[in-house]
Amino acid sequence: MDSPATTMGGLSITSTIEHKFSNNGERQAWPRELHRVFCMQGGDTDVSYAKNSEATACAIALSKPLLHDAIASMKLFRGAESIRIADLGCATGYNTVSTVEFVVENLRKRYEVELSHVPEFEASFSDLPSNDFNSLFQLLLPSFDSTERPYFVAGVPGSFYGRLFPSRKLHLVVSLNSLHWLSRIPEAVLNRQSPAWNKGRVWVDGAKDEVIEAYEKQSEEDLEAFLQCRKAEMVEGGILFLLMAGRPSLQPPENQLNDEDTRAKHPFMIIDQAWKELVNEGCIEEEARDMFNIPAYMRSIEEVKSAFEKCNGFEIKNIEYLKLIEHSKEKQDDWIKDPSSYGRAKANLVQSGLRPLIEAHLGKISTEKLFNRFEKKYSEDINLLHKTCIYGLIVVSATRK
Repeated sequence: MDSPATTMGGLSITSTIEHKFSNNGERQAWPRELHRVFCMQGGDTDVSYAKNSEATACAIALSKPLLHDAIASMKLFRGAESIRIADLGCATGYNTVSTVEFVVENLRKRYEVELSHVPEFEASFSDLPSNDFNSLFQLLLPSFDSTERPYFVAGVPGSFYGRLFPSRKLHLVVSLNSLHWLSRIPEAVLNRQSPAWNKGRVWVDGAKDEVIEAYEKQSEEDLEAFLQCRKAEMVEGGILFLLMAGRPSLQPPENQLNDEDTRAKHPFMIIDQAWKELVNEGCIEEEARDMFNIPAYMRSIEEVKSAFEKCNGFEIKNIEYLKLIEHSKEKQDDWIKDPSSYGRAKANLVQSGLRPLIEAHLGKISTEKLFNRFEKKYSEDINLLHKTCIYGLIVVSATRK
């Protein structure tokens, strides 16, 4: 996983940010509806998601044995003319294509071995309307040059915090690296009159109690909404498979990250520091920083279980907390020899996920300053390269009751 900031499949509900900030003569309006700007960076540039999803692929690979087990235990639907699969928060790039192909291949094998009838397969790729579907579909085209199409394809734009499909339509749903993104920034943290106003910070980790509670409540509402929608859309016996950024069991929500080394070099923490420096230097207005918050929250296993219990539509078959190391020892050694390349890599990575959101808030000029400072901090602090950043993951497979 690139970081917990990878895909933004769920963001759609309106925000209350209404202020405008000057940006070297430009006037940039922060949109009320975050889903219009919150997406993976499209295209094929150095800061695109397509070129910065290696770590995401590692997270998916880590979860694939569990996905294989879920498919192996899934009920086969006798007489079904087609099996319908959905990838929610798909973003773009090879990761989403390889996941759906993995699902189709394994399901097809089971039908061939266990039943005489092999159904057709339909795959729906869903993400916010701002997602780069063009790049995704161009990537899919080579799969359909053969005489036998492996599966039929549809694109479904929309938020997975709302309904996306008709009732009782889907047999298998996956959502990978998306559900840690909230549907919106909690309103209280943007209200100057609220005790939860998150002044001086752009994220929730280590924030005061009122901010934590606002994020925790929003996270709870969002996951419950997600599950209720899937409960309506899935057939009995269908499989729901989730992979999201998470935190260790029983760790309090104010500690969103694993340990002090992770906290020291996590991209969200470094971008917070870069923002503070630019505010102190007068390069970015303080209010612009105070009115920006990263809408991400790492749940615990207990919080995920609680949401499933309230939904009462699924039986959890397996839930695990996994750890993903930021990069290999070999790559770390290479970066220690060339710290500037590490800074560029981390800046490209974070821009692939957060740049559209930040640019909508600050405008292009200030956004460039922010990411230049972000890159500089990684490149010049050699101590960061000697620390190990661990990303926590929660994997869930559940059966629709």
